[in-house]
Amino acid sequence: MAPTPELVTAALATVQDPEIRRPITDLDMVKSIDISPDGAVRVGIYLTISGCPLKETITRDVTNAVMGVDGVTAVHVDMDVMSPEQRKAMQTKLRGDRGPEKEIPFARPGSLTRVFAVASGKGGVGKSSVTVNLAAAMAASGLKVGVVDADIYGHSVPRMLGVSDRPTKVEDMIMPPVAHDIKVISVGMFKPEGNSAVVWRGPMLDRALHQFLADVFWGDLDVLLMDLPPGTGDIAISVAQRMPTAEILVVTTPQQAAAEVAERAGSIAAQTHQQIAGVIENMAWLPCPHCDEKINVFGEGGGQTVADALSRILGTRVPMLGQVPIDMRLREGGDNGKPLVLTDPDAPAAAELRRIATTLSKKQTSLKGLKLNISPTRG
Repeated sequence: MAPTPELVTAALATVQDPEIRRPITDLDMVKSIDISPDGAVRVGIYLTISGCPLKETITRDVTNAVMGVDGVTAVHVDMDVMSPEQRKAMQTKLRGDRGPEKEIPFARPGSLTRVFAVASGKGGVGKSSVTVNLAAAMAASGLKVGVVDADIYGHSVPRMLGVSDRPTKVEDMIMPPVAHDIKVISVGMFKPEGNSAVVWRGPMLDRALHQFLADVFWGDLDVLLMDLPPGTGDIAISVAQRMPTAEILVVTTPQQAAAEVAERAGSIAAQTHQQIAGVIENMAWLPCPHCDEKINVFGEGGGQTVADALSRILGTRVPMLGQVPIDMRLREGGDNGKPLVLTDPDAPAAAELRRIATTLSKKQTSLKGLKLNISPTRG
């Protein structure tokens, strides 16, 4: 049977743009389809920008899809670049026609994306490691997940997720790189080559956060995790103002000194009227390599202390979500860009992080904040 344009188009509908995660046929990226009498097919594809970093991926996926059509003997892929008008049309199709001040989709009434702002009182407690592994565990369970590396000065999420690609810009819309099925954005992706410092003050930090949330095309996410800088500075305040429905996730260690600082970081919720999702105690203990007993390297009880203190401050129960033991492989995975929950999901630290991720992923049943469209009537 000779291939037809309809069959080739159907095959191309199975190819997704690797950044936008939508079929290339829906995005008007198919320029042309030419079929020779001998079954050779030439497909013209529009790239969003010249020098698209994922050009080879698109070429491979298009070739494989079309070669699966009965009667196709060869596939040739020709690349072209969208005109400014075509890119603008794509942006409108994806995000609608918005005004100059772009809206944050997760702050809209009725948004179904759960947002977790991962906070800590001080650095060095493993907040970013927890964020990355929770995101990887959620994505592995089938959820659509995004991560905002909002720790502008101490950004480390790209390395921990193994992200080396830079974002692609389509008009004024930013396509985030994807790693382990997680969409990621970080200021580190926009810096010149090298490990230069970011020297910004409050207004610049707020603007960067707004761009990460509004300018980036996230698509329909189930969960967005935001890795906040330690403490209660400008970014924490900006998150509360721009994302009032974000739930705070407090990370601490068992050490009482760390717990006291973490308590102060979590207590910001009393002033911003945000909800605290819970407390995670990281580096809870070290399993003895000889007898498997727990060695309390950093003391014990800090996580529960923070949860109890925040419960008193807020007047509502703040749960202790879990205790993550020390595991060198957790650190190694962060350095190698391979989260432990993916490389060794049965390791004690990975199992606890996966359990916590499952707990956080459960849908809320509360009607708080939802418009029910109910109006009173006379009896």
